[in-house]
Amino acid sequence: MAATTHTVTNQVPPLVGYDVYTADRALSEAVERHIEPGVLPGAQEELGALGRAAGSAQAQEWGAQANEHPPVLRTHDRYGNRIDEVEFHPSWHRLLGHAVAAGLTDAWGRPAGHVRRAAGFLVWTQAEAGHGCPLSMTHAAVPALRTDPVLAAEWEPKLTSYVYEEGLRPAPEKAGVLFGMGMTEKQGGTDVRSNTTRAEPLSGEGEYLLTGHKWFCSAPMSDGFLVLAQAPGGLTCFLVPRVLPDGTRNVFAIQRLKDKLGNKSNASGEVEFDGTWARRVGEEGRGVRTIIEMVAATRLDCVVGSAALMRQAVAQAIHHATYRSAFGGLLIDKPLMRNVLADLALESEAATVLAMRLASAYDTDTEEERAFLRIAVPAAKYWVTKRCTPVVGEALECLGGNGYVEESGMPRLLREAPLNSIWEGSGNVQALDVLRALQREPQALDAFLREVGKARGADHRLDAAIKDLLTELADLEGIEARARRLVERMALVLQGSLLVRWAPPEVSDAFCASRLGRDWGTAFGTLPHSLDLASVVARARPVAE
Repeated sequence: MAATTHTVTNQVPPLVGYDVYTADRALSEAVERHIEPGVLPGAQEELGALGRAAGSAQAQEWGAQANEHPPVLRTHDRYGNRIDEVEFHPSWHRLLGHAVAAGLTDAWGRPAGHVRRAAGFLVWTQAEAGHGCPLSMTHAAVPALRTDPVLAAEWEPKLTSYVYEEGLRPAPEKAGVLFGMGMTEKQGGTDVRSNTTRAEPLSGEGEYLLTGHKWFCSAPMSDGFLVLAQAPGGLTCFLVPRVLPDGTRNVFAIQRLKDKLGNKSNASGEVEFDGTWARRVGEEGRGVRTIIEMVAATRLDCVVGSAALMRQAVAQAIHHATYRSAFGGLLIDKPLMRNVLADLALESEAATVLAMRLASAYDTDTEEERAFLRIAVPAAKYWVTKRCTPVVGEALECLGGNGYVEESGMPRLLREAPLNSIWEGSGNVQALDVLRALQREPQALDAFLREVGKARGADHRLDAAIKDLLTELADLEGIEARARRLVERMALVLQGSLLVRWAPPEVSDAFCASRLGRDWGTAFGTLPHSLDLASVVARARPVAE
């Protein structure tokens, strides 16, 4: 029996039992905007079902359990045979199975596939972010494999399958498979051209044996991997299956799993190759070019994943403030708290709108859109993933001490927040990639400027920011040292242009005043008090009106 002094009051009910998709106006509006009418009803039905599942108590419990019981490496069986298997909690498999069944590895072959998948990825990974890694790798492997029609015909139907089958068996015996990726090594990290893994040709066409190591191998429990190794003709891309065509295990020694800051549910490993059988993907010496489309697709997923983390964190903060009373009233009605929440909501909506615009460019797939993506993807990856950690940290603070407690779920979001800025090339890599495109591919800059120019004349602060950006782009002095500053401005101008065109006036006005007009402090909650902040917060509430 509870003590008489332990009457619980003024505690916030859990944010559960809601439709994550429908309650996200920025996302649902983007889906309506980017999907043609004939396809839209089916997409909305799919996303609504996924949103209700993501907001359910069951999915939230799966996410908690998958992180409380991280994967375990089993290098040997009871008899001493090398097996190199990774064991996961059943909740991990439930999350992954639901995601695959929802089409989150199928974007390349159906109408509006990238917008539908990106929206689904943004919705479902709010339940648990770690299992997004194998989903992303599997999805992104498709364009790399398409450089070899034979390999694509063999593997693509299983990569895009809606059936999840755990366990290692020959790929022909499985209805669906997952892919991982292994590029970086101890001595090189991001500098993959310094890789030392060797690839020795065999007599069979396109067959090699690999010897070397991978310092980071994503999703090492997968059925196959795309890796880079030094062939006689230079750095080359290879497909490494876990199980060989004759049913025996390939040489794939998982030395250990990484003990990471966050992303606890997901396995990342160190892998040794010693006579590991592989098939060449693309031409010898063209490994980076072969795998670059995979990298671009996973970078977009980093943007989408960060938008998902921000959205969930902001939704939790606004939900808390809606029910929690302090100093004589609800937190959400306090002017200063409203300023903080509105500022966070702006960052979340800008990330979502940008992520979905990039996904729509993949679906359109014109020369103009491909040129736009060449700059927009690394710029968005740089900026959106950088904003994720401060947004989640501030949202956690909105819950006070309750947010610092594991049961709230906010610490898990905060530990996950820095990840997308590191994976698939950290901040400097993205900034330098934008510079490379500016210097070598003038059509990419032209496409970018045409995109932001679509909103010219609609907001004087955006117009001024575009003018300033053109001045910066024309100044080549110290360009590498200024790369981060330049890419930040490019991303902000792009976000501002999209919001001016598509967001409600109160959202675009607040964004342009703060991010572009510089009427903003150095912390969240420093928006101009004259803005319609109440409408910005109400729009971001995680309950459909």
